[in-house]
Amino acid sequence: MINYKPVVIIGAGRSGTNMLRDTLTQIAGVETWPCDEINYIWRHHNVTHKTDEFTSDMATSKAKKYIRQKFDEMAEETNAKYLVEKTCANSLRVEFVQNVVPEAKYLHIVRDGRDVVESAKKRWEAPLDTEYIGEKMRFVPKSDLPYYGFKYFLNRLYKITSRENRLASWGPQFTGMTEQLKKVSLEEVCAYQWKASVEKATNAFKNFIPSSQYHTIYYEDFVEHPVKNMKQICAFLNIEITPEEIERLTQDVSSKSVGKGVKTLSDKNLLERVNTILNPAMERHQYEM
Repeated sequence: MINYKPVVIIGAGRSGTNMLRDTLTQIAGVETWPCDEINYIWRHHNVTHKTDEFTSDMATSKAKKYIRQKFDEMAEETNAKYLVEKTCANSLRVEFVQNVVPEAKYLHIVRDGRDVVESAKKRWEAPLDTEYIGEKMRFVPKSDLPYYGFKYFLNRLYKITSRENRLASWGPQFTGMTEQLKKVSLEEVCAYQWKASVEKATNAFKNFIPSSQYHTIYYEDFVEHPVKNMKQICAFLNIEITPEEIERLTQDVSSKSVGKGVKTLSDKNLLERVNTILNPAMERHQYEM
């Protein structure tokens, strides 16, 4: 069996997780799955659980065996020295992930919640991307296909018949999200989604994961100083790389999306409500409100 190191990217949806993964996997020997996320794999043997918030003890022997097998198969298939995994829902269940892959190293990326709200709202309101879904469906366990097929049907039906211009569901499913969707604006739901992802991940890293196993990155600093950040990440992962290669990897990183959220949330009352939700986690990560 191939000897490889698992690298797990943790972050709220629309926080730069794709950018980070795609930058890393340009390095020789650093590989990933040929689809955006593998939540289907992580949820196997817990498929009917209503949210993406899994406790550590939900990593049963069956669940661990299946997920580990899929990691090993992908590492073998790609001849990986490092296998990068990025599923945003994992921000809600870091302890579960650690129970499955205790040797993993984590990259925790955090982005200004106001910019995430602006970006996530667009995804909620976007058409169903059948090509994107199709890429991920090949990794659905066969026994779970009926469950996900029915969910896809309901999501599509909701988009067609609902007066609300949004999907029935998008992104990490936190406890209480279904109720929040009935009570508050979509922007506020996006804020609660970011808050749950950031707070749960931050608490898990502080209280559960050894400090030697995780490295925190701030999106705004990464896009402003990509070379510096990639040097730090490669050092953390023990990846040998030349300065010239780091320059090449980061040449397309852009900071143009920084600050979009504040500009887009023009309704003063709505902005105040969103900021009230975001504020504790934003302050904890030293963002200025």
